[in-house]
Amino acid sequence: MSLVIVTTTLPTEEAADLLATQLVEDGVAACVQVIGPIESTYRWEGVVERSEEYYCHCKTVEAKRDALMARIKELHPYEVPEIIAIKADAVDAAYLRWASGEAPGT
Repeated sequence: MSLVIVTTTLPTEEAADLLATQLVEDGVAACVQVIGPIESTYRWEGVVERSEEYYCHCKTVEAKRDALMARIKELHPYEVPEIIAIKADAVDAAYLRWASGEAPGT
């Protein structure tokens, strides 16, 4: 069993908080941290843009990765949202058990 971190950004704190709550309630993420505001600089339709965003750092087990990514895409307000998954190469065993729903507190 492995832990996966899926990241995305949202335009407002409220949108990020709603997404975080929905992902945890749906059972596709064990935990979602909302960080921000952050400043993002990117090219959109040929123009360099800068905007304030909120970063969501979602943790889940590898078996739920695709469901988590699909749910983010479904709920996301952006036309082309950032949805990036990174497999953690080292995770505390107790935290991994908790994230998988096998430990107390789940």
